[in-house]
Amino acid sequence: QVQLVESGGGLVQPGGSLRLTCAASETFFSINAMAWYRQAPGKQRELVAVTNTDGTNYADSVKGRFTISGDNAKSTVYLQMNSLKPEDTAVYYCNIVARARPGVPLYNYWGQGTQVTVSS
Repeated sequence: QVQLVESGGGLVQPGGSLRLTCAASETFFSINAMAWYRQAPGKQRELVAVTNTDGTNYADSVKGRFTISGDNAKSTVYLQMNSLKPEDTAVYYCNIVARARPGVPLYNYWGQGTQVTVSS
């Protein structure tokens, strides 16, 4: 089973930046979409950003501050987060919809989550 491994979370002051990385343990045969979600304490998981063949979309709360990018050849997705705010504090999860090998169904892969805390 392919696993997604996240890194790059941590504690940052308001206005600071972080870059999250999510790498698959094996290279996927094909990728349909890559995305980042987040879940703050007491709140539902929400979509932060997604990139696929139709383009890239962001939650209104992060537009202009966050940038998602993917490297299909490396089966890796990134999230560059700038101008961070305390309300960005959450556990961030990566998500890749992909086929691990030719002929197998699409599967929804999730990372284990990485904590991002924005505080002075």
